[in-house]
Formats: sequence, C-alpha cells, structure tokens
Amino acid sequence: MATTQSPPATAGADLLQSIRQAEGQAAGRLKLFFGYAAGVGKTYAMLQAAHQARAEGVDVVVGVVAPHTPLATTALLAGLEQLPPGLAAGELALDAALARHPALLLLDDLAHTNAPGSRHLKRYQDVQELLRAGIDVYTTVDVQALESLADQVQAVTGAAVENRIPDPVFDAADELRVVDIEPDALQKRQGAVGQSSAANPEAKLNANLNTNPSANPAQSSTQRLTELRKLMFRRAADHLDHAHAPAGGVAGKTGEHILVCLSGAPTNAKVIRTAARLAEAFHCGFTALYVESPDFSRIDEEERHRLQVNLRLAEQLGARIATMYGDDPAIQIAEYARLGGITKIVLGRSLRRPAPLTRPGLMDQLAALAPGIDIYIIPDQATSPPAREWALPLLRPFSLRDGGLVVGILALCTLVGYLFVLGGLTSADIIMVYILGVLCTAMVTEGRTYSLVASALSVLVFNFCFTQPYFSLRSAPGYLATFGVMFLVALLGSTLTVRIKQQATQSAQKAYRTEVLLETSRKLQKAVDAPAIYTAAAAQLGKLLECPVLFYPAGDAGGLQPPLLYPRQNDAPGDPQRLAACLAEPEQAVARWVLKNNKHAGATTRTLPDAAGLYMAV
Repeated sequence: MATTQSPPATAGADLLQSIRQAEGQAAGRLKLFFGYAAGVGKTYAMLQAAHQARAEGVDVVVGVVAPHTPLATTALLAGLEQLPPGLAAGELALDAALARHPALLLLDDLAHTNAPGSRHLKRYQDVQELLRAGIDVYTTVDVQALESLADQVQAVTGAAVENRIPDPVFDAADELRVVDIEPDALQKRQGAVGQSSAANPEAKLNANLNTNPSANPAQSSTQRLTELRKLMFRRAADHLDHAHAPAGGVAGKTGEHILVCLSGAPTNAKVIRTAARLAEAFHCGFTALYVESPDFSRIDEEERHRLQVNLRLAEQLGARIATMYGDDPAIQIAEYARLGGITKIVLGRSLRRPAPLTRPGLMDQLAALAPGIDIYIIPDQATSPPAREWALPLLRPFSLRDGGLVVGILALCTLVGYLFVLGGLTSADIIMVYILGVLCTAMVTEGRTYSLVASALSVLVFNFCFTQPYFSLRSAPGYLATFGVMFLVALLGSTLTVRIKQQATQSAQKAYRTEVLLETSRKLQKAVDAPAIYTAAAAQLGKLLECPVLFYPAGDAGGLQPPLLYPRQNDAPGDPQRLAACLAEPEQAVARWVLKNNKHAGATTRTLPDAAGLYMAV
C-alpha cells in the first residue's frame, strides 16, 4: 500500500497545540504578485516588499524562491531568514513552516506542482493551509497559470500550461500587485539574464513564443506577449470587481445564470472554461450539469476518467455540480434549466457531421424545448473531426445464458406455430407469436444485441417452417413485404421494451437512494447518544457507497478517539487485514490532518492522495 510521509507524533501534537492557540486569531492574508510572463520581475518585487515589511518589524521568512532567479533577485535574499528545503530542492517544508509560524512567508510560483510524497499535490493548497494557520503569504503567479484562461493561453502561445491554479484561489487573494513591463523590454531582459534557458521551467512558454510552429504564425513574439499582457490586465480588473463585491454576494450580480453540460468528451474541458469565463463576465451563477443515462455503466474507463477530471475542473472554477437521470439528455437539460432559472446554456459541438436520417442534435432539440434560453455553442476547431467508428453489436461479449434464452424462445414459438397450423389458424396468427417471442427476448436478455438477433431469426424461421416451399428459405414474392413488416415490428417492439426496462432499472436505483436517505433521517432522529449516531450514519453510508466505513470520533481535548470500523454486511466482520490497514499510522495521520484543518483528504483528492481511504470532516 502506498503511504505518505507524515510528521512525527510529537511534532503533530505540537502543531495541534499551536493551531488550537491560534483559533482565536484571524486567518492569514494572501498577496499575489501578478505578471503575464516569466521575467517581468514578480520575484524581485516580492522580495523588495518583504524587505520593506521586515523594516517595519514584521517577522519575515523565505519559504521557497525559484533557483533560476537572476543574480539581482538572488541578492535580495541577503538578510532574510530561509527555511530548509522540503522533500527536494525547491520544495516547501510545510510542517517546518507551520512550526516556525512567521508573520509573513514568501513563496515563489503559486501554481507549482509538489514533489511526490508531499502532503498536497499543488502548492496553492500549501498556501491555503498556511493561511488557515494565521500566516500571511506573499507569492507569485502568471496569468498563464489561471485555469479558466488555459485555452486562450494555448491559442496565443501554441503550448498548454501544465501547472495551473483554480480561479477562486486567485479571486480570494486579499491584495493583488500587478508587475508589468513592456514586451520589448522583457525580451531584452530575457536575453541579458538568460531567462529563457532550459534551466527555467517557468520560461518554457516564453521560449515557445518564438519557436513553436503551432502558435499563430501571423503574430510576432512581441504581439503574443502583448496578448498575454492584455489578458493579465483584464483578469486584474476582474479581481478588482471581486475585491469590491458586497459581503455574501457577487459584484454586479445580475439575473443571469449559466449552465454547462458535463461529459467525458476530450473537448469538454474547453467548454467548461468558456462557461466559467462567461460567468465571470456576467458576474452570475454557474452550474455544471451531468445527465446520467442508462448507458453510464457501459462507458469505458478512459471516458469515465475524463468525466471525473472535467467534474473536478468545474468544481475548481466555482461551478455548482448537479446530476440528473434519464435516457434523453435534451429533455433533462431543458427541464433543469426551466426549474433552475437558467438563462444561458453552454454546449460543445463536434465537427463530425450528423448522419442522414438521424434525430436532431442536442442543440436543435434544446432550441425547440427551451426557446427562451440563450444557447452558446463552442466548436473545437483546433482538432480534426474524429473518424467515425462503426461497432457491430454482434462483436460484443457473448453470453451463453442469453443465447440459450434466444434459442429456447424461438423453439417455443415454432412449436406454438405448428399447434396453430394443426388448429387451422392463419399465418398472421403465427407472425404474432414470433413478435411476442421477440418482446419476451428483449425482457429477459441484456442489451439490444439479442433482440436484434431474435428479430432476424424470427423472420428466417417463419420463412423456413411456415411458407411454401416448406423447409426452404425461398418463398413467394408476396411474402417479402410480410417479412419486412414483421422484422420492423419485432425490432421496434424489442427496442421499446429494452428502453422501458432500462428506465425501470434507473427508477429503482433512484428510489433506492431516496429510501436510504429517508431511512437515514429516521434512524438519526431515533438515535439517543453519540455511539448510536455513529452506528446509524456509518451503516447508511455503507449502503449508499457500497464500501466499509471507518469513523473517528473527536475527543473533547481536540484529538482523535479510537476508530470504529463498520464493515458491509457481505464483508467478514472484524477482518484483521482490513482493520490493520485502516489503523496504520499513515492513515491515522491523514485523519489527524482532516480533524485539524476541517478539509477532506486522502484517495481521489489533491491532499495526501496516496492514502488508502477518503477522509472527510463531519
């Protein structure tokens, strides 16, 4: 099992005591030194401000300053206390910073990705923990690192930015200082100090402005830097709006509300960022909606992973996540928009042309179902249309059970058909028997494949057994129309039966979730003490999530009490291996961090992601 490094127990106790002592003080303040490219002087300005604060009597400590800074900037480190590096050079020793607890800590490159084994995946999460501990932070960031601008930056530079920060982190800064320089002067400075060398990871985009052929060839490097500079000033102006927003509201909040549709498509991230920029421009609410269809359980792992990534991206950009269930996304989206007061919908559009004789696309359906809502279509012109993939249903994994049911039902229909012949009934009655058999096949088998096979085989068996010449696939021309109508009726009937069965399964799942929530409410109302509450909550969570639950009660002194393990009904009670894994020191360290910071951490998160479990503060 992968583990993460954690501070010793004594250090953890000291940190807990210091945080309890600091509970009465305000959170730290964040000051951003904001630029449009590497080399504009963000680190230099930050160190100058640090010296000024130190001269005013502020306790200043340098956490991390990038090693590739020019000599003039490095000289400003003289006279400032520096923390030892963390897991590697250029990494923050977060626990050492919390233990030292200066009034002001300096950190370069807010968008930095921490080394493997660090408590947090990204440096901005380190900064958030420092702020919660009451430590003021000065840090640097480029406009290229803002998540919502990733597509625009890539269009200007021709390269994607790997290290990015969520826009709410930027907007939450208490103070923003724009560090600016003319693009021509920046290029001269880079040439003088070697800022564009390979030793400087932050300057890769600057070098890319001159060399990357995928950037806009009609623009010079100076023009591209100018475009980034414009983005910087626009984003700084947006930050000013947030800074002067009324308490508990959004600056200039209008009656607009934007809805973006989530999916596992590769281009969905661009659609989400565009919707976030629209919400920022209109100063309005922003919701991301995913419509879960009956086919959700059959999507491949790659698409499922992209969906999770897109969902986390929407959360980072400030969207409220909503989920609806149904087999027709257009109806579900239109209904949610009507009930939720949505005024604008943002959709992505594939460059693939629709096939003839197919139903209208999602955009056309929404335009008809919600005519009063503005629909924004975001095409992806950067990629070529994907090749259409034709998948034959018969190539899916074959089930002996379902195959046997198809053969058995057809044999039974044939036997009934011979009984009808002996009874003097007509061919029309026999056809109805085979159609009934196809409907029964759709009800008892999984998927549409067997219904399609049953429809085709029904026509062939009827032709072979009940039309002249008998026991031959040749037949009179007059039967051709009969066979065609029989096949279409059987196929349409089986398709509707499969759809109804899927809707029934989906309704049962929704009813089960609702029943679990109602049952949870009743059990919690009946609980008379803390252990009863723990037991009821853990049992219901186990039902809903289908996994064992480990519960750490918090003691009166602020520490963790011994954990309580609640296995599922089909798990072996008191499984020693499972219990040992849950009680391992690295896992308990994650639980202690969650208790101290009131934030979730562990598996699937960006904080201590190597943990075996997901830990949440209740």
